[in-house]
Amino acid sequence: MSEIYVEITATRGSAPRDAGTAMKVTMAGIIGTIGGGTLEYRAIALARDLIATDAPEVTRTYALGPNLGQCCGGSVTLRFTRAPCTTDVKHSYVHPISQSCCKPAPLWVWGAGHVGRAVIDAAPAQAFDITWIDDAATRFPDDIPTYVTAMPAADMPLLASRAPKQAHHLIFTYSHDIDLALCAALLRCGATSIGVIGSDTKWARFAKKLSRMGLDPSLITCPIGDKSMGKEPAHIAYGTIATLLQQTQQKAFA
Repeated sequence: MSEIYVEITATRGSAPRDAGTAMKVTMAGIIGTIGGGTLEYRAIALARDLIATDAPEVTRTYALGPNLGQCCGGSVTLRFTRAPCTTDVKHSYVHPISQSCCKPAPLWVWGAGHVGRAVIDAAPAQAFDITWIDDAATRFPDDIPTYVTAMPAADMPLLASRAPKQAHHLIFTYSHDIDLALCAALLRCGATSIGVIGSDTKWARFAKKLSRMGLDPSLITCPIGDKSMGKEPAHIAYGTIATLLQQTQQKAFA
């Protein structure tokens, strides 16, 4: 068959998505997401290898530690199957984010993966002047809103060091190392606000490393979003944008 379903069957400790989450992988693309950046890239590569070699179904457990460039501290067990699973391709959640009547605030979104895309979809057109950055132009979707400027950057931390101080920043890259480097660069150059996707474990490690660099981690919000809403990209995006809108509108009318 020309498709493999990758399903999370078990998690231990901190993990990007819950058991039961699945995505469909073909040689041409994917539908849905299991999250986790590097974890997902490795899962896609293995799924495509199974398709190409017509290999039997397998189960793999991945530790979300240094080997994956992640510091969640947990583990995820994935089942690679040809049996159809329900993929996380559409979200029934509809949010009531209202548009701002004020001058659009500059917002820099770092990462064009699933959560980054969900944030772009969730952000009201008149609320933000968005710059969207990733280190690979191929990660951006074909259709990008007119109020969003896509900016491929081979060295994202270097670009961050030159970002305008009045901008808000949301960090969703595929690599925890890049996330940390972006945090450090933005703290050094200054920013209106900085938000980073992550678990409590990830942030505890980030905070220690940033403090050792002589930087103040309290200026960064991590985790972001609203945990009570779940881990789906659309829910993370809604909680994050709703909070940012509240902050920017309160400042505008202060």
